[in-house]
Amino acid sequence: MRVWDLPTRAFHWALVSMSLFAWGSAELGELAWHRRAGLAILGLLVFRLYWGFAGSSTARFHHFIRGPRAVIVYARRLHLRNPAYHIGHNPLSGLGAVALLALLALQVALGLFAVDVDGLESGPLSHWVSFDVGRLAAETHEIVFGALAMLVTLHVSAIAFYAFYKRDNLLEAMLRGDRCVPETRTPAHLAPHWRVLPGLLLAGAAIWLIATVLGSA
Repeated sequence: MRVWDLPTRAFHWALVSMSLFAWGSAELGELAWHRRAGLAILGLLVFRLYWGFAGSSTARFHHFIRGPRAVIVYARRLHLRNPAYHIGHNPLSGLGAVALLALLALQVALGLFAVDVDGLESGPLSHWVSFDVGRLAAETHEIVFGALAMLVTLHVSAIAFYAFYKRDNLLEAMLRGDRCVPETRTPAHLAPHWRVLPGLLLAGAAIWLIATVLGSA
């Protein structure tokens, strides 16, 4: 059954690629490229926000954002080896997806205002704040990166847990879009292809606004 549409999968792997590139460019001291990667991640997040309301059923936030009770009930059955066969995110992975998106949004926002120690390399909106505020944003940016790294590690570990313990290959589903589920499950409702265009326009507009109108880059 088709579980993940192409825009959701493209967003996922583009976000993985850009996040790795942002981390690598920062480690190598290529802060100009790090800033460009951050703007690309900003555009991806804007698109995902739009797609969370206009996209296919499994991509919409109301489909996988569940209350604490649903998360607890699912977590109590996590030790069972049989797959749960959720169409899209289960309550626990939905919580993780929201946490990842929220932390990434915070990380990007902090990066926009961050100021380097010598003040030479700064975020595109750093001129809107004082030097001290920019330094605080940069320091918090590093702290949030540590939290992101832990959450990503947990995410990868969960994928391995599902693959080897529950015999449920979530990685293949995110690559191909399809997943073997019982026929009694209701299929995902796929959004028409034209709905991607407004999201791409919004993402491009956000990058352009930050980089050229409001920013210093």
